[in-house]
Amino acid sequence: MRVAQVSFRLGGVDGVSIEAAKWARALTSLGHEVVTVAGEGPVDRLLPGLAIGATDPPNPTELESALADVELVIVENLLSLPLNRAAREVCSEVLHARRVIVHHHDLPWQRDHLAHLEGPRDAPAWRHVTINERSRRELAERGVAATTIYNAFDCAPPVGARAKTRAALGVGEQRLVVLPSRAIPRKNVAGALELAEALDAVLWLLGPSEDGYDDELAALLRASRVALRRGPIGTIHDAYAAADLVVLPSTWEGFGNATIESVTHRRPLAVYPYPVLEELRAFGLRFFDLGELEAIAAELEHPDPARIEHNLAVARAHFNLADLPGRLAPLVDGLRPPLG
Repeated sequence: MRVAQVSFRLGGVDGVSIEAAKWARALTSLGHEVVTVAGEGPVDRLLPGLAIGATDPPNPTELESALADVELVIVENLLSLPLNRAAREVCSEVLHARRVIVHHHDLPWQRDHLAHLEGPRDAPAWRHVTINERSRRELAERGVAATTIYNAFDCAPPVGARAKTRAALGVGEQRLVVLPSRAIPRKNVAGALELAEALDAVLWLLGPSEDGYDDELAALLRASRVALRRGPIGTIHDAYAAADLVVLPSTWEGFGNATIESVTHRRPLAVYPYPVLEELRAFGLRFFDLGELEAIAAELEHPDPARIEHNLAVARAHFNLADLPGRLAPLVDGLRPPLG
């Protein structure tokens, strides 16, 4: 089939774009053709009205035209999180009678400032997929049946260039480097700064502040005594190789990709117990809580290879990118149009 992925933005470094790209590769491996349709990003079919910050709503006729040659539509978060309500209305109308997979990365009631808004809708030919069981259960409570397909990861990623990247950062081999995730409000950069200060480590922020976080982040950094590095160097694999510790202090994550990425890149993870974390830990993953300073310091001094191998085995069994085509195949085949 020709399959269209539709979202606010695609092709970027945000979690939705990254996971959508993995789905696209998995679908391509199954023989499908994938086209991307979004308001922003390096996409096949650009419709600016779908973007989060769009000033004008998308034109229904333009959306119908963009999807005219498509047999299956996968909507990545646009029908889940009402960040562009006009786009959601138009998409709901245009897609109501079409075969659709609604891929939910986030839901409005999981964000305090969106909790008052309407949740995802349903239609007879739609199938819903969540990235965790918590969201699946919450949708079920609201009358929407869904299937959970966890985010998937390359369990044998390329080995990054540690020495070269640290040299570019201006950090000697004896200095600890802590790698947090994106700089947005719910990522709790303050927690990452506190941990880096306690460890006398360098904190490396890969990207700029987002979602209106500029002033708050600037104030946090001014008040901090932590040695800071900012901006990307090399690939994400180089970043993980250069880091000694990954930190995920978020108060909320739909999944939290750094959990499994830290495992596949063989790095310890210090994490705040956001709600979905316990679901991931139930698979047997072993992480450090932010406050376990002595245990974290001991791990950094003498890494435990058994812990690393244990976490890798769990990742391979439950979150392996190699298994994603097999998980998507029955879902997509169940929506294949009848012959003739």
